[in-house]
Amino acid sequence: MARNRPGSGQVRIIAGQWRSRRLPIQDLEGLRPTTDRVRETLFNWLSGELSGARVLDCFGGSGALAMEALSRYAAYARVFELQKSAVVQLQNNLKTLKCEHADVVAGDSLHLLAQGPKGQAARQDPASGEGFDIIFIDPPFRKGLAENSIKALAAHNWLKPDALIYVETESELQALPIPADWHQLKEKTAGQVCYRLYRFEPESTEE
Repeated sequence: MARNRPGSGQVRIIAGQWRSRRLPIQDLEGLRPTTDRVRETLFNWLSGELSGARVLDCFGGSGALAMEALSRYAAYARVFELQKSAVVQLQNNLKTLKCEHADVVAGDSLHLLAQGPKGQAARQDPASGEGFDIIFIDPPFRKGLAENSIKALAAHNWLKPDALIYVETESELQALPIPADWHQLKEKTAGQVCYRLYRFEPESTEE
């Protein structure tokens, strides 16, 4: 997501099967599509990891991150979004793209995360109840949502081993409750935005 600029009403898919497609987005408070520059860097980081991946977008907003992942041949995406008009727009955009391997789940993200992946029925999910390979955490800023999302993801079995977790926050937010088995791979700052990539590497339970 990222705060919407005046007059913006579209998001552009950068690469993949829907390259350069422009899709309408809702002009809503707190909605701030991740800039093309940041998305390009992020998806360069994810290069080689997307094809066939199961993706979870915890704060869908414009859908820019999930749709970019799907354009680059992610196998499935589940998108959480609170605002009803944004949910409808996301569903319509997926129909426009003729994408049948994504679900938009309406509701409060922290409540949905607390249910765990087995607590939700997802129509298009061929592996419903399993964890995810790539997770996007890009919430409205300055509401403590990134910190609480990290805790919920770690506590409720959302992550497959070796999963990648992308976290986008306000640049002044320095301390995040990163679990010991999340290892930071990348970090960059662009203006008022700081974005980081982690890999989930759980300790082996084998003796």
